[in-house]
Amino acid sequence: MTSQANPGPLTFFATPPHTCSYLPERTAVTVFADPASQHDQRVYTTLSRYGFRRSGSHLYRPHCPTCQACVPVRVPVQEFRPRRTQRRAWRANRDLDALRVKPGFTQAHYDLYARYVKARHREGGMDNSTPAQYLEFLTSLWADSAFYEFRGRNGLLAVAVVDRLEDGLSAVYTFFEPTLAARSLGVYAVLWEIEETRRLGLEWLYLGYWIREASKMSYKSDYQPLEYLHHGIWQRTPPA
Repeated sequence: MTSQANPGPLTFFATPPHTCSYLPERTAVTVFADPASQHDQRVYTTLSRYGFRRSGSHLYRPHCPTCQACVPVRVPVQEFRPRRTQRRAWRANRDLDALRVKPGFTQAHYDLYARYVKARHREGGMDNSTPAQYLEFLTSLWADSAFYEFRGRNGLLAVAVVDRLEDGLSAVYTFFEPTLAARSLGVYAVLWEIEETRRLGLEWLYLGYWIREASKMSYKSDYQPLEYLHHGIWQRTPPA
C-alpha cells in the first residue's frame, strides 16, 4: 500500500483456510496486518476504509478466494434517520445513562459478557472465554478505545466497545443483558453510537461486516442510508 493517503508500506499475512465463523459450511481465509508493525489511529483509519476491523491488537479482514459474503459497511451519520422500530427502541431506553470508562477488566462487565455470549453465541465457542481471552478480544494498547456503560435503575444493562478513528467511530462489540429483549438494547447501542459520532463531528460509524446470509449479521442493513464496500468502492447499493 503506497498511495499518499496510506500510512506507508505494511506487510500482510494470510491464514491457512479455516472454518468460517459466520457461515460454518464454508471455508474462510483471513488477512492480518503485520502485528509487529506500528499501529496507531492513522493506520487504523486507513485500513478501516479498506474494510479492516480490530480484534484485540490485530487488524484483519476476510479474504476468501471463492466467497464475498462479508461486506464492510458504515453509516453516514449526518444522513441517518431512524425507522419507526428504531425510534421505539430509543424511547424504551431513555431512562439509561451512558458512562465512558477506560478499557480494562471489571467483574461486572465480564459477568454481563459471559451471560450475553452464553445466550447469543453458544455455538461459536465464545461462551467458554476466560477473563484473559475476554481482554485479548476487546482491548488494545494502541487503539483509542472506550467502554461505554449503559446503566439504569437496576444497574448495568449493556456495554459498547467503541474505537475512535480520524473520520468516525468503529463499533467493535456490544454485549447486553440477554433477558431484556423488549428493550432492544443492541438497537439502542447502535443508535447511541450514531448520535455520539454526530456529537463528535465525525462522519462515519463503521459497523463491521454485513452478511446477507447470516441472521446475526444481516441486521446492519436496517440502518439507512448504509454504505457497502464492494471491489474497493464505497457505494449505497448492497452487492448482489
